[in-house]
Amino acid sequence: MQSTSLDDQLQPQKIIITGASSGIGFEAAIELCTKGHQVIAIARSKEKLQNLRKICLDLNPEAVILPVVFDILNDEESALANFVQQHWTKFDVLINNAGTLINKTFDELTEFDMAEMFQSNVLSHFRIIKTLKPLLNPSSHIVNIGSMGGFQGSSKFPGLVAYSASKAALHNLTECLAQEFLADKISVNCLALGSAQTEMLEKAFPGYQSPVMAFEMGKYIADFALTGHRLFNGKILPVAVTTP
Repeated sequence: MQSTSLDDQLQPQKIIITGASSGIGFEAAIELCTKGHQVIAIARSKEKLQNLRKICLDLNPEAVILPVVFDILNDEESALANFVQQHWTKFDVLINNAGTLINKTFDELTEFDMAEMFQSNVLSHFRIIKTLKPLLNPSSHIVNIGSMGGFQGSSKFPGLVAYSASKAALHNLTECLAQEFLADKISVNCLALGSAQTEMLEKAFPGYQSPVMAFEMGKYIADFALTGHRLFNGKILPVAVTTP
């Protein structure tokens, strides 16, 4: 008997991913489009989003990739909801991948730095979820992208106090929302990522070379977003092979 994978059983999904202009978000969007899923890709850079769309269409001429230039910190969320509703009535997966990093020792950190990290890595996702939750289908999946820096008991590193604390808050938000959304049949999980070769890694650990490439981590995120909620809900899952 020929076996089939979970991917083979999937109907095309409608997926929104933030932070899609570079790194693992960029790679996850490409992976999803090449598999025939529809993607709304959100980022601040129009040029990078256009490049993403070109690559997706080169790999799959029938790809449905809808780039949206949107700043999740400063732009009005209702405009994003209106855009989604113009193209889709409902959607299936939200990947909250956008985020930033400040690398400063505690003595150098200011309250503004801490506030900026929590705005970027927690509150922006809170607002996106709050805005788009009414458009999610039953049995849908929200995937928050966390970090091993915010994972309880993991190795911690100087300079990443604000970043790690904000990711720990995102992890806790994930656990809480999973319980809040049970009646809506919306699953919420968080991937606590270790290193992958991205611009953010270079900012956190200058000169360090990760054994994991961005496209490998992007593929993992794409696969988990499509099928992970069949086995997990409210979980913070470490995805790391090295420290950092």
